[in-house]
Amino acid sequence: MRILLADDHELVRETIAAFIEKEDGYKVVQSSDLAGVEKLLIAHDPFDLVLLDYEMPGMDGLAGLQKIMDAVRPRPVALISGSANKAVAEEALELGAAGFLPKTMAAKSLVNAIRFMAMGEKYAPIDFMTQAAEEVAHPLKDVLTARELQVLSCLTRGLANKEIAREIDLQEVTIKLHVKTLCRKLNAKNRTHAAMIAKEAGLF
Repeated sequence: MRILLADDHELVRETIAAFIEKEDGYKVVQSSDLAGVEKLLIAHDPFDLVLLDYEMPGMDGLAGLQKIMDAVRPRPVALISGSANKAVAEEALELGAAGFLPKTMAAKSLVNAIRFMAMGEKYAPIDFMTQAAEEVAHPLKDVLTARELQVLSCLTRGLANKEIAREIDLQEVTIKLHVKTLCRKLNAKNRTHAAMIAKEAGLF
């Protein structure tokens, strides 16, 4: 089964792709923007499923989704997002998207949803679609200091300690301490895992 996965955040994209490719018979081709998706659709045989990040370059909201659905019809196209709300998910499904996948989904659930959509079914997580329209303050913000949130934001962008130190005007040794504290507070194995937790939780 061949999946086209498009997301401008490299860490998130490669992590999702790795989860998918753990399944036997799954192959993932990646893109970082909508223009890249269009080129891959021309260069490759038809994909069994196309997954588009809602906020990557070129999407223009749901216009990008509609454009790709028109290009690959009748093959399924689904939306993934760490920030889109219930209203966006509902509109995407009404347009004919195969599904909506929040990046907060567990890896196994994500793979199951992809298999489900590739077979021609529609998917949207019930808990997400029934949640209240207005979210309360993000729980991760309650356990992290303002400076730790600033460092974590840099980690989600893939910056090295030296680059973070330069950007927020701190010593590199201080950044290392912040990263260590972040990992402890988030129960993360390392800086990459911490960034993934923040991204999946929709913190940035």
